[in-house]
Amino acid sequence: MVSQDYVQKMEARQNFRNLWHTDLLHTIQGDTPYCCFSLFCGPCVSYMLRKRALYNDMSRYVCCAGYMPCSGRCGERRCPEFCLATEVFLCFGNSVASTRFMLQDEFNIQTTQCDNCIIGFMLCLNQLACIFSIVAMIVGSQEIQEASQLLNCLSDMVYCTVCACMQTQHKIEMDKRDGKFGPQPMAVPPVQQMSRIDQPYPSTVGYPPPQPQPGYGYPPPSQGYPPAGSAYPQQGYPPVGSAYPQQGYTPAGSAYPPPGYPPAGYQK
Repeated sequence: MVSQDYVQKMEARQNFRNLWHTDLLHTIQGDTPYCCFSLFCGPCVSYMLRKRALYNDMSRYVCCAGYMPCSGRCGERRCPEFCLATEVFLCFGNSVASTRFMLQDEFNIQTTQCDNCIIGFMLCLNQLACIFSIVAMIVGSQEIQEASQLLNCLSDMVYCTVCACMQTQHKIEMDKRDGKFGPQPMAVPPVQQMSRIDQPYPSTVGYPPPQPQPGYGYPPPSQGYPPAGSAYPQQGYPPVGSAYPQQGYTPAGSAYPPPGYPPAGYQK
């Protein structure tokens, strides 16, 4: 009978929220060479993937990953490598499914509806081929016998293809687990303090404080310039009637050169 723990795991698996890195339809695009390798050497791939799923620690190995009634009763403790080799060759379908359940339980991965349809179609086709074979054996009809053989061939092709895609899917997921796709995406950086016109200038930003720009009122009036908007100058420069200049500049309207220029004794 199926253990209560197994039933609880099956129920919990329905509520998982994570998804496979690659679904079954796109596994051949995700890793074409490995998918071909899984197609022609399925048991060898199943052995390597189960060992990798256990982080290469065979002391943790249990037959069919503990999902079958015989699990833990096949001498796994004494020779786990031999037991795993026996499992993948004699119970290939169970070995693939067990590795799949291990990864789903570890990473909380749900099976999409598309994957369920593909796996369900494979199982139904296997059952249909088996029924046709039984009917052909009982009835002895040549036509039914040929139909059962065609169904068996189609069922085997679908079974091998789906198992190869499933194992490639497991391999890609463990590549993701082991960081073979590169570093994980960068986390969202924390919110930074931004300067605003209605806030004082932040002293921790690292930029120098703003400097006054040339414009009206620059330089400041304290340096001797007339203030902006004043009526100065309106009468020319220098202002009429001022005592400036007193050091040799000719006042406006006077004759040039002034009398007495050049000085006496000046030689031309």
